[in-house]
Amino acid sequence: MNKTALITGATSGIGKATAELFAEHGMHLILCGRRQKRLDELRITLGAKTKIYTLNFDVRDKAAVANAIDSLPDEFSNIDILINNAGNAHGLDTIDEGNLEDWDAMLDINVKGLLYISKAIIPQMVSKKAGHIINIGSTAGKEVYPRGNVYCASKHAVDAINQGMRIDLNAHGIRVGAVNPGLVETEFSNVRFKGDEARADTVYKGFQALLAEDIADIIHFVVTRRRHVNIADLVVMPTAQASSTIINKKL
Repeated sequence: MNKTALITGATSGIGKATAELFAEHGMHLILCGRRQKRLDELRITLGAKTKIYTLNFDVRDKAAVANAIDSLPDEFSNIDILINNAGNAHGLDTIDEGNLEDWDAMLDINVKGLLYISKAIIPQMVSKKAGHIINIGSTAGKEVYPRGNVYCASKHAVDAINQGMRIDLNAHGIRVGAVNPGLVETEFSNVRFKGDEARADTVYKGFQALLAEDIADIIHFVVTRRRHVNIADLVVMPTAQASSTIINKKL
């Protein structure tokens, strides 16, 4: 029987690439995002390969999250895999110049949004004593870099939640793990720099960054291991990257 995976932040970047790869392998998909047009496009393109259901909501809205999950038809109500991918970075200011709205956005999406989705889905996994949760973190959750302050704090929180979730759900046979990418060329920097494409492009110039498809491939590998195998915490960076601040732009 084909498994059903729910992916948040499915309309771009890592979430979209993961949805596309899962569809190639016949997984049934619940794709979540804020952009209805993109969700509609995915339903059409991937619907030819597998069963698709889309949910349009903002992970920051806990009532909307609960209502969306409660609205799932019976055919999609049994979720085997949860990919907590939705997340954003806003701004790159020093702590003294930080924007409060940016801080709220990062903490609400990266931390609280992940918790709201997990809270809505975990009970069914507990009841059937099975399930697999992948939390998409970041190397920013492993180290702090200049001007990273609150974004790094949000991803450190994801790291802690991932560990706590794995401990608490161990008794129920639920697998929990994190994939923590370094520099991945997606819309991430465009969002961080609030639409300044020229500035965003400079982030990836001079070296080969990871691609969303690279991370999707890793996520697929993680969720297709045999039942007794749980990849608990995986860090992946492009070859040119040694840390958040050391990047070899001569490669």
